[in-house]
Amino acid sequence: MRTLPLLALSLSLASACSSTRGPWSSPLYPETRREAHVDTYHGETVADPYKWLEDPDSAESRAWIDAQNELVRAHLEPLPMRTHMQARLRELWNYERFGLPSERGGRWFMSRNDGLQNQSVLYVADAADGRGERVLLDPNTLSKDGTVALNGTALSDDGRYLAYGTSDGGSDWTVWHVRDVASGADLADELRWVKFSGASWTKDGKGFFYSRYDAPAPGAELQAVNRNQKLWFHAVGTPQSQDVLVYERPDHPEWSFGGTVTDDGRWLVISVGEGTDPRNRLFVDDLAQPGWNVVELIPEFDASFDLVDSDGDTLWLMTDLSAPRGRVIAVDTRQPARSSWREVVAQRAEKLEGVSFVGGQFLCRYLKDARSLVTVHAKDGGFVREVALPGVGTAAGFAGRAGDKETFYSFSSFTSPAALWRYDLANGQSSAFRTPKLTFDPSLYVTEQVFYASKDGTQVPMFLSYKRGLARNGSNPVLLYGYGGFNISLTPSFSPARLAWMEQGGVYAVANLRGGGEYGVEWHKAGTKLRKQNVFDDFIAAGEWLVANGWTRPDRLAINGGSNGGLLVGAVLNQRPDLFGAAIPAVGVMDMLRFESWTIGWAWASDYGSVKNADEYRALRAYSPYHNAEPGTRYPAVMVVTADHDDRVVPAHSFKYAAAMQHAQAGEAPVLIRIDVRAGHGAGKPTGKQIEQAADEIAFLCRALDCD
Repeated sequence: MRTLPLLALSLSLASACSSTRGPWSSPLYPETRREAHVDTYHGETVADPYKWLEDPDSAESRAWIDAQNELVRAHLEPLPMRTHMQARLRELWNYERFGLPSERGGRWFMSRNDGLQNQSVLYVADAADGRGERVLLDPNTLSKDGTVALNGTALSDDGRYLAYGTSDGGSDWTVWHVRDVASGADLADELRWVKFSGASWTKDGKGFFYSRYDAPAPGAELQAVNRNQKLWFHAVGTPQSQDVLVYERPDHPEWSFGGTVTDDGRWLVISVGEGTDPRNRLFVDDLAQPGWNVVELIPEFDASFDLVDSDGDTLWLMTDLSAPRGRVIAVDTRQPARSSWREVVAQRAEKLEGVSFVGGQFLCRYLKDARSLVTVHAKDGGFVREVALPGVGTAAGFAGRAGDKETFYSFSSFTSPAALWRYDLANGQSSAFRTPKLTFDPSLYVTEQVFYASKDGTQVPMFLSYKRGLARNGSNPVLLYGYGGFNISLTPSFSPARLAWMEQGGVYAVANLRGGGEYGVEWHKAGTKLRKQNVFDDFIAAGEWLVANGWTRPDRLAINGGSNGGLLVGAVLNQRPDLFGAAIPAVGVMDMLRFESWTIGWAWASDYGSVKNADEYRALRAYSPYHNAEPGTRYPAVMVVTADHDDRVVPAHSFKYAAAMQHAQAGEAPVLIRIDVRAGHGAGKPTGKQIEQAADEIAFLCRALDCD
């Protein structure tokens, strides 16, 4: 077996895979007991032979997990590409990553990762340019393996205190602390059982609002259903037992609460959600008045309403009410009737993603075919200018306060990591603020956008990124990525792992499927509940287009997605196993009949529907990846990816799906499952673990696609 150059930039997938060409050897899967358990839904009985895997801590489950990890290691560790890729990925990952700076009380706060640090470090400085900089919080010191991550920060208005949340081992559960900025020491404050919540300080800095759940039963922390979230106020320097309950709705256990204090300190604005539905209610409390007096300003649940800022008695809101692509309105709290609402910035052709009010101007972030467009408007809504962005990509940031004269934003693309830019609000000019030094040349890569027709004729956009000069020869290795759900938009973003794929001759394709938020409310709804099949049709059509247009062929086309995207990959793989050469479904929702039974899964019914409804049950049963693994089918190579601490999409989804696919597989290609330890759904994963996973995935794809 020949040895490959360790860090050769010219290494191609063809040469890397030639050392492992030939058919897969049929793997001997760990014995997985099948039981005779069945459930009944609307008069139909459905087998659930691997239900016992729902208990990840049983002796039988632990033995199964260990055996599966031994199997995946036996397949991956001998691959030469894995060793070389780990080394190259460390090089590609080794660049500075910057967080957007913010000012509080004359101090400047910003985060930075030197390159290979497991977690980014939070700094405080005397000026935006970093003068007098010192470390305020280094999460890398909180654990030996880097698996304790920073999961939210909030600064008091005077810059005296930092409230910060940490998560352990990838869990969504967050513990909040308070640090004195001057001394860098933590106070005794410790807030537990917080999940899906930030913190928002009162203007006087005496405390902050946050949301939490009741403590789960011991041992059930990672699987127990999360309901009855409550909004609390925590006074600095007091124990959590003395926190004040601000608002709860035991009559609506599915409601969630997010409290935000306006910049002037007057209003507590409470966004009231129900599951993951983008629609919400909006309640307010005038903090200038004594006591808690929550008023249901917008009690209807028919549109989304996001706070932009306040102006005295008026709240500026971003909404999709009567504007499916978004607009800005003004609501006078003294005259809250809808007939009195005033439009400030009208809907336009592009999807409105976010709005901020900075320096007396509205900065509106739009999506134009899934790429950023930013406009500036006067206080009365009048158009001022379009921000000249550095290229085609994703702009984020533009935060600040009414009196600011400048703001900051980041800009990234599929081929360039995020750089920070300073934007002058008076003259509309952008200037480079922080630019990372790179170990590669972005100009060697290109991104183009294409549109293709889905099964029903809907035009769907797709980004294609690859090395400049790549020949469209019908046999390129292509990795197709998708999500298609929960109103989430896929926009250009940088990943060292995806660059490594392109660096070696691969094409990286991202399809903007229905179910996402790229084109507003209707685009999202077209991929939900009884119309969820549209998402799968869109993804299949993307693969067919790539083959028909000479980019690749089925045996060199791989698919990947995570969470809802893992569901996408599993469903599409079952429906069209002939179209793909490999698949990596990560932390996926695979049991569509049981997803409501764990943690926050019930909240996803706004997108998926519920088994409680007969029509929705039939739709779920028709595409549920676990229930549609068909024995006797020749599936392509599959590597399921999950983590033992994932308490959002519990690993039982992936365990049961992998077992079902191993039982169903009639071909020689392996069905593997990679189970990470001390990791969760993905957020806060240490750099070291990200590199290990990326090396495994690329080595697996290279071997599976037999790129010779």
